[in-house]
Amino acid sequence: MKILSISHPAPALFLLFISIFPCGGYCQPADSIFSFHAQTTIIRQFKPAFTAKYTGANSLRTGEEGKSSLTSTLYSAMRLWKGATICLNPEIAGGSGLSGALGVAASSNGETFRVGDPAPAIYLARLFLSQEFALSGEFEYRHDDFNQPAGKYPLSYIGIHAGKISVADFFDDNTYSHDPRTRFMSWGLMGNGAWDYPANTRGYTPGIIFEYVSPLREVCYAAALLPEDANGSDMNTSIGKSSAHSLEYTMNITHGSKAGVLRLLFFLNTAGLGSYRESIGEKPVFPDITSTRKYGRTKYGFTLNTEQEINDFMGCFLRAGWNDGQNETWTYTEIDRTLSMGISARGGRWNRTGDHAGAGFVVSGLSKPHRDYLRAGGKGFILGDGYLSYAYENLAEVYYSSELVKNNIFLSAAYQFLLHPGYNSDRGPVNIFSVRLHARI
Repeated sequence: MKILSISHPAPALFLLFISIFPCGGYCQPADSIFSFHAQTTIIRQFKPAFTAKYTGANSLRTGEEGKSSLTSTLYSAMRLWKGATICLNPEIAGGSGLSGALGVAASSNGETFRVGDPAPAIYLARLFLSQEFALSGEFEYRHDDFNQPAGKYPLSYIGIHAGKISVADFFDDNTYSHDPRTRFMSWGLMGNGAWDYPANTRGYTPGIIFEYVSPLREVCYAAALLPEDANGSDMNTSIGKSSAHSLEYTMNITHGSKAGVLRLLFFLNTAGLGSYRESIGEKPVFPDITSTRKYGRTKYGFTLNTEQEINDFMGCFLRAGWNDGQNETWTYTEIDRTLSMGISARGGRWNRTGDHAGAGFVVSGLSKPHRDYLRAGGKGFILGDGYLSYAYENLAEVYYSSELVKNNIFLSAAYQFLLHPGYNSDRGPVNIFSVRLHARI
């Protein structure tokens, strides 16, 4: 398979530096003021041709297809004063998802974005200030890591994070399925698809996060900006008209000696959203939701996210989510109901301590107004086959990640089986094969 050809030298320099760096990123002193890390991820995906009764503007293309994506990120952080850290993360991203990441709700590559130009672009991913206020005299030592200088950190604290952030860094976490650079790649498995989380096209937004953290439980609240348009890059600063609010409660639990986590999340977004029902009322055939956009409309929902360690090398996870589905999806993906689950195993069992493998499954669904809109020939920013013979979208994924250089370079292979892409029983099934190279320092 042909790897993405990119003329910009920075990604190649990242990989070269990573491959020769001798200490895996842990050469800092015991306590450090600065932290510098980097990552590069290249994913190549291929799907054979599949059958479909019809194809629309936003459909997954039926022909044989291969696409590549690349992201390279520099993570820099600096301690400012007691409990305060500033983080700056420039990023390069390029390439494309299959069919431009259209036609599949639980899209197959979490490293791709819905941008028209696949050429690599440099942008500022994150720039934020974090302040932690200790609530007890108990501290733990943390090694130097991404956006984390080495040193002592409080076990119980109140934290404030403000600036340009990724809200998904703080919410809906899961040990076994959260990062498409290292684990499951599908959008429906790496996060909760029913949470229309606030972000620009590339996954970042200005916002502020407040959190209470203790060894037993956490409470996290975020207020953030939403794009001016669905799947847009420009953010709407009229916070009286457009804003996103997320609240998550996390409880750490144990079954015997095995650790587990339960997370409950509620979100409420308000923006100039279009209405599925109103757009059909205006134009029963090929409705256009953009013509009905109006401030004051909302999208809200709930999610459940749990993980459980099974034994010393294996764990499992489950997510469920629901949103009201009355108004259009604005930022993440066109999923109104979701249930996902999976299992992950570490390679120590077969004498490969840096390897891990996983198998997961996600079923996604739509609200009735949403599917009626697509059946009438309407388009969202991801879906729109011109007609819809509705069925739940099902995606299964298995992957194996092999550690090539200790702590630094990982090569993964993955297979996804997709049934009813875009909730359409008249299309598919689809087979997707992936190779992923992930390097980090």
